[in-house]
Amino acid sequence: MSDRARTRTSGRTRERIRTSSAAGGRVPGALARLAVVLRTPAGAAQPLFAQSPKRWQRAMPFVVVGIFVVTLLPVTIAVLANGYGVGGGWAGALGVAQTVPLLLAVTRPVHAWVVVLTADTVAAVLLIGADKVAGHSWPWPPMTIVGYLVLMAALGLRESVRTLVGVWLVTGAIGTVLGFSQPAGVMNTTALLFVLGGVVLALTGALRGLGDAQQRVAEQESISEAERARRTLLEERARIARELHDVVAHHMSVITVQADSAPYRVPGMSEPVREEFAAIAASARESLGEMRRLLTVLRGDGANGADGERAPQPGIDRLQQLVEATVRAGQPVELSLAAGAAGAAPPAVDLSAYRIVQEALANVVRHAPGAPTRVSVTVDEGEVLVLVVNGPARDAVVEVETSGTGHGLVGMRERVRLTGGTLDTGPLPDGGFRVAARLPLNDPTEPTPMNEDGS
Repeated sequence: MSDRARTRTSGRTRERIRTSSAAGGRVPGALARLAVVLRTPAGAAQPLFAQSPKRWQRAMPFVVVGIFVVTLLPVTIAVLANGYGVGGGWAGALGVAQTVPLLLAVTRPVHAWVVVLTADTVAAVLLIGADKVAGHSWPWPPMTIVGYLVLMAALGLRESVRTLVGVWLVTGAIGTVLGFSQPAGVMNTTALLFVLGGVVLALTGALRGLGDAQQRVAEQESISEAERARRTLLEERARIARELHDVVAHHMSVITVQADSAPYRVPGMSEPVREEFAAIAASARESLGEMRRLLTVLRGDGANGADGERAPQPGIDRLQQLVEATVRAGQPVELSLAAGAAGAAPPAVDLSAYRIVQEALANVVRHAPGAPTRVSVTVDEGEVLVLVVNGPARDAVVEVETSGTGHGLVGMRERVRLTGGTLDTGPLPDGGFRVAARLPLNDPTEPTPMNEDGS
């Protein structure tokens, strides 16, 4: 997709999002954003949702866990003291040890799990001899199960599958071992916590895995886009090199013929002069041979491509045919060609001007079908000005192509750089697009010829 296409596509995406929100889609906007946040994995030693774009999203884990801690702390102390008959000191210590470490789950859930599980196990052992344990849940009281599930959610959103399986199995194993010392008349909650913990770990772990997968896909797409850009640039440079061969080879062939025929066209030439012309012709032929050998690598082995490259290279004089072909395809295009522009440009500039107009019109057809387009080529003060301007696409028109290489402006920039010119591209306020190239008629890299006196 070219730069112009990327701008239009992003605009259409934003429009689809606005339309979907206005229509009231199946998932409200806030829930959709929350789902994206939940699927975004956090890096090592980072808080949950640390990569979220908004501040309230990054603060949400701390707020949620804080609410659970503030709620569970007094409830846990009260239930242990009043419901199970645990002493006030032990009830307070166990309540703090079982709930406050949940705050650590936002950044280091494994460490929080070790502390909380240890405190829960100690509490279960102390409840064996409690006065009022009969008729209550054991080894995991209700408030212990709630806090433990919060911890499981933090683990699932953060840790690997291997860690989650280990946590789940250790939880079940500890509950099973404690079951051998079960007091009489209690309701065993080992299986309940084992099942609920497994469900929470599976759901949050699946969200984490989805976020990891999407992140890997995004990274791979970024790498692929960079590779496509590099490949497109290299292909365009190879194409320019092939076209340059046709331009330079013509002039080198003329030099060779003129040097070889000089002794026959100019009578009375001395022997040193004849040898000089012969050396010039030999050097020209050697240069042509070297250039053709190097070009063999760029041309490739495709027979069809070789046949197509035998056609003469187009130039400004072929722009009228190009515009007529575009108009026949249903694209309204007007051409303004200055008198004498076709013969004023050297071969490299002539070819570059044609290719720039060709690529610009191709982009209009692909990304703004039906848009009125103006093509102007003028010659002024030693440079060729190529201008292609199109308006916005017609209403309710769908792009006819969305699978281009994505780097149509790369070739334009390379051709303008080749001739020492400048390129200006960008969207217009009314929704159209503008391509303006200035190509100097004289190569700025060529040395200025000296006068006969050497000045």
